[in-house]
Amino acid sequence: MKTIDQIATKHNTEERAESTGAEAPLEQAVPGAASETQPGNQSGPGTPCLEIRLGLDVHLAFIMVAEQVGHQPSKSPRKLDVVGLVAEVKRWIAQGHQVWCVQEACGFGFTLHRQLEAAGAHSLVITPQPLGDRRKTDRLDASQLLRYLSRYVDGQRDELRPIRIPKAEEEQLREVGRRREFFLRQVRRLANRGLALRIQREHQGLPSQWWGPRNWKRLEGQLEPSLKAILQGMREPLLSFQQQATALTEELVGRVKGQSIPRGLGALTLALLDGEICDWGRFHNRKQAGSYTGCCPGVHGSGGHWKMGNIDRHGNGRVRRQLVEAVWRLLKHQSRWHALHRHLPRLGDPLGGRTGSKAQRKKVVVALARQLAIDLWRWRTGRCNLEQLGLVTITV
Repeated sequence: MKTIDQIATKHNTEERAESTGAEAPLEQAVPGAASETQPGNQSGPGTPCLEIRLGLDVHLAFIMVAEQVGHQPSKSPRKLDVVGLVAEVKRWIAQGHQVWCVQEACGFGFTLHRQLEAAGAHSLVITPQPLGDRRKTDRLDASQLLRYLSRYVDGQRDELRPIRIPKAEEEQLREVGRRREFFLRQVRRLANRGLALRIQREHQGLPSQWWGPRNWKRLEGQLEPSLKAILQGMREPLLSFQQQATALTEELVGRVKGQSIPRGLGALTLALLDGEICDWGRFHNRKQAGSYTGCCPGVHGSGGHWKMGNIDRHGNGRVRRQLVEAVWRLLKHQSRWHALHRHLPRLGDPLGGRTGSKAQRKKVVVALARQLAIDLWRWRTGRCNLEQLGLVTITV
């Protein structure tokens, strides 16, 4: 297998031969040709810049790396750890080569991406996508990512869809809302588990917030000793999780304190949306803002016949959920919102008690959620104010 230095030396020798009219010598006769066993080999002066492309199938214990140099055939994938991969990239960059990397977004975050960028590589992180049909291995996945990257670098930009990498500060702000969501989920799980135990043991239910001081004081004398001991053990984590969720809620609301916001939207919802979006200026037009919500309908069209299907659910599911919940509140508090006028025939008159069918209302709410994202983008980027959108404001 030829190394990067061998390919660069061969390319440089062929260029000198073409300029002098002489025939290029065989690769074996190239003086100073590199060997795979020679560490720290540096390219000499005049070595052309090569384009090295890497497909990375990232795992916790190792990274499967598929490598291609220029338009040469790709090499057999190999395993590297994070330190070894970054060291290889630094060595190639020091030799004057250009390095492109691609990896799928996953639960490992963007640590590897930032390390590769700091080493000088062009690193791309894409949305996860199917990489094979019936066969799936780490080597096949890395090779398929490399093929996509090769076509992408050659100009076929539709082969890959890189995602936006948030800044470290943006990740920290976003994590507050997600941590709050985690704690609330644990509270619901433990509360439901305690309720199920009471129903199973005593055929009775539990009041809402049964772990609170007042409710628990009344329950202590009603529970059998074994069940009381179990629920008592569940109270401590419940109170701790609830306390942490409350503190995080106050922190989120404090971010928009003093701002004028649409009535019915809610300070907490706005803070969560700001955290998930990271930067409203990331969208350059209304289509990008609407598509990020995943509320765009699917389309099947051929021969002039078009059929609209279910929403595609692309983008950020947390943003979509917050927007849909916000729209149900805006239907009660924002009767002058400009987006409502075109949908009133299908909505009926929610303020007057006349409503459309349940299915129609759900479809309209999803459409309004997409429009709400566009309106918030216009407002947050200074393209218009809330009064121009027909939204009544309140101060947090």
